[in-house]
Amino acid sequence: MHYSSKLDLLQTEVAIKKTKDYFESSLAESLNLTRVSAPILLKSGKGLNDDLNGVERIVSFEALDIKNANIEIVQSLAKWKRMALARYGFAHDYGLYTDMNAIRRDEVLDHLHSIYVDQWDWEKIITKDERNLGTLKSEVQKIFQVFKNTEKHLHEHYPVLEPVLPDEIHFITTQELETKYPELTPKEREDRIAKEYGAVFIMQIGGQLLSGEKHDGRSPDYDDWTLNGDIIFWYPLLEQSIEVSSMGIRVDEEALLKQLTISKTEDRKSLEYHQAILNKELPYTIGGGIGQSRICMFFLQKVHIGEVQVSVWNDEIVEDCRKANITLL
Repeated sequence: MHYSSKLDLLQTEVAIKKTKDYFESSLAESLNLTRVSAPILLKSGKGLNDDLNGVERIVSFEALDIKNANIEIVQSLAKWKRMALARYGFAHDYGLYTDMNAIRRDEVLDHLHSIYVDQWDWEKIITKDERNLGTLKSEVQKIFQVFKNTEKHLHEHYPVLEPVLPDEIHFITTQELETKYPELTPKEREDRIAKEYGAVFIMQIGGQLLSGEKHDGRSPDYDDWTLNGDIIFWYPLLEQSIEVSSMGIRVDEEALLKQLTISKTEDRKSLEYHQAILNKELPYTIGGGIGQSRICMFFLQKVHIGEVQVSVWNDEIVEDCRKANITLL
């Protein structure tokens, strides 16, 4: 491929900061969020660390001056945030966001995936009655408007960065997607629907489809699989879809029990976090994560995530990028 970045190295660094500052403040204002500090380390055995798809190995170690405890580097803060909302005493329709930095050692590296993960994790309080698709779609539309405004803001500062997002985001369930494209793999379906609409929110991820397969895996103990989804954009520069956010309404006590049973992880019920949900000690919430490097890559029209974040790459990727005129930070 022949590639030439639209921004040079120094412009890129300035634009990364400009993108993050604008998006972060706009997101906080739109969703009524307050920034809080967040951990990069957690003690194991509490049930707070995100298990992602349940197969990824967590980076862990023993600390010299912390006895009888294994320390884990977070994979995401999906569960921690809900505990924090209760601790800080947030009111209904208000919430928190934080900078989440994680290491995912089992990530398969490519243009979109890095061992190092940086995202905004956010969570806000809703009522039990608001645990429905209407609430989910409303929050998605607010977030999409933040994306649109950020794209416009950057275009004003860097006219060479032409806007590509559509006026509205399209909603579709994973089952509707499978029915529409039964011959395609889940990733191919995402590419097809994203190319058709430009921006889509693919709903209901984690449960089994009519085919007996899953669209994608989800941990059973934070998202309600019937009330979640991913924000996907079509990225013309790479000719593929790009996921920029995973979010959802979180499990209540009934959904937690159901999903633990389906996933055969009932043993988690005794953990501190799970007990707090089952005993109704935590608020009902909606939340998600938004990839910081992903959105910088998208808005600054880069072809590799390593152009907007500093990480570690294998020799093959480094050489491929050199040949393709891709400057890794």
